Amino acid sequence: MNGNFYGWYLKCQSKEDTVALIAARHENAGKKTCSLQVITDDGAYVIDIPRDEYKKSKECVKIGNNSFGINGIYVNMNSKDVIIKGRLSFGRITPLKYDIMGPFALVPFMECRHFVKSMRHVVNGNLTINGKKYVFDNAVGYIEGDSGRSFPRDYIWTQSLFHGGSLMLSVANIPMAGFEFTGIIGVIYYRGKEYRFATYLGATVKKLGDNSVTVKQGCMELEATLIEPSSFGLNAPCNGSMVRTIRESASCKASYRFRIKGKTVFAFKTNRASFEYEY
Repeated sequence: MNGNFYGWYLKCQSKEDTVALIAARHENAGKKTCSLQVITDDGAYVIDIPRDEYKKSKECVKIGNNSFGINGIYVNMNSKDVIIKGRLSFGRITPLKYDIMGPFALVPFMECRHFVKSMRHVVNGNLTINGKKYVFDNAVGYIEGDSGRSFPRDYIWTQSLFHGGSLMLSVANIPMAGFEFTGIIGVIYYRGKEYRFATYLGATVKKLGDNSVTVKQGCMELEATLIEPSSFGLNAPCNGSMVRTIRESASCKASYRFRIKGKTVFAFKTNRASFEYEY
């Protein structure tokens, strides 16, 4: 029996700190569970929760009285490793013009589907995690999610909130109908404009290796390089069971370069990038 999973990833970034929360439910062989994963600059923690406390809608995921959604976060939860509580309010979200999966959103039985709820929004409020207070005062946030059976076998995922914009890029091995291909989805939101990279729009991988990826689509080119990881182990789905361990740097050193017709639109290094390099 194939399992399944569904989860939201909510990232909040202030000038000093980054906190990401993953609220997910998972099922395999009739066993239904859910969890909250908490990622900070200092570590990563998991809170396991009974499955019947998990509810989802287009606007949010709820776990008991806790809420994680497009309007904000309310959380008061604990495990033997972590105590987290607080409330964050989100300003107006920035959704994509259409589904990041494009026509693949209509393809049944895909191993993993991705969605983006907000490329960038304002975050205000406080969280306390293991006694440390995280203050978000006109900070920024990003929301995405995944559903399906398993994370891709091999993939790169990165996200960065930067001055004037936000970007997300994923390059992954995609199994389909007995064969495999390299799938690309990515979005740059910069100065109020959306630039999209996708396999279904003709995007190709120009370079992949050494913690770096470059994708090209028509006259556009995006390069992302993990310079110095600061990663922690996270649970990831395999046929619905959270038995795989991946490494995510929620806030690490990376560089990005975006070109159009050979001209650099922006290029920067940051210590605040989120990166998973699973090749």
